Amino acid sequence: MRNRLVRAAAPAAAAAVLLAMCAGCSGGGDGEGTVTRGTLTGELTGSGATFPDPLFQEWMSYYSESIETRVSIDYHAVGSGGGIEQFLSDTVDFGSSERYLQESELTVAGDVRGCAAVQFPVVFGAVVIALNDDALDGLILTSEVIARVYDRQITHYDDPAIAALNPGMELPHEEIVPVHRSDGSGTTYVFTRYLTTEVGFWAEEYAEGTDIDWHADTLGGEGNEGVARGVTENPGGLGYVNQSYALSAGLATARVVNEDGVPIEPTLAATTAASEEAEIPDDFQFTIDDIGGDGYPITGANWIFAYECGYDDETAALLRDFWTWALEDTQADRFAAELGYAPMGRDLKERVIREIARVNSR
Repeated sequence: MRNRLVRAAAPAAAAAVLLAMCAGCSGGGDGEGTVTRGTLTGELTGSGATFPDPLFQEWMSYYSESIETRVSIDYHAVGSGGGIEQFLSDTVDFGSSERYLQESELTVAGDVRGCAAVQFPVVFGAVVIALNDDALDGLILTSEVIARVYDRQITHYDDPAIAALNPGMELPHEEIVPVHRSDGSGTTYVFTRYLTTEVGFWAEEYAEGTDIDWHADTLGGEGNEGVARGVTENPGGLGYVNQSYALSAGLATARVVNEDGVPIEPTLAATTAASEEAEIPDDFQFTIDDIGGDGYPITGANWIFAYECGYDDETAALLRDFWTWALEDTQADRFAAELGYAPMGRDLKERVIREIARVNSR
């Protein structure tokens, strides 16, 4: 199904529109964040995706300093693969990933504690193509060209395939240095899922996943930070990162041609609209594919994993309260918008909050 998106003209305008949309669905009361309660105690430990780490750190710091001041929440950005592994090995209270748990992993999770896993999305974001050269900001790329760059069929910026997409841009005869994630990564899953659904040879030779057998002539970096560093430190660098990392590093980004043949700049509004158009089933196992209209085509979500049983009462109460706060409070939405993430709309938030209530319900 084609996803139709509406996009604001600039990131600042998009954030303002998004916060206005979310104002009626938050539980912050006065719109400036929940009043300090101090009713809970305890500690939480989580691990997983680097994709939401800047936002999670803001959420967790604000919550423990301004909402529940007697709690501590520690999140380790080890990558989606590590987050799934640590969750399934029961070494953390919650896991995080940019892909949902597959059926085989849900089976393993059920064996860990003798009850079902609970998984739910908390935020959406774009995976952008970051570029080393500011002069290339706005470079137009297609899924086919991106796939051929990472397969090393296209090795220079002035390749005819890129030049044909950018007739008004002076392209350097500079070698492209493709940078990818070297760790198990949900960002890699979103990126390769996009290429797999769009490019036939990629689906046959690489496919989708958190770990990919990359071409030998590409450069690896650990975490979004490692990829961003690989892009900035190598002339000709090109890599895929979460939008917030590109923004914080001030990286040039490419426009990507979507399903309708429109080159789209990655913006917050485009990501938000994609999340609204996605068909999300009751089990929250979904992908965002075939985006057309004004929508940016490489969009993904972040999931949180917990269990229906096995927590002590203090930990369970803190788990439920923190993630409910993150979805209900206007300050939490404001942090997301400022950092380039897309909070969820009212209806989806209500569904997710009902799912959070399953944590330790058995």
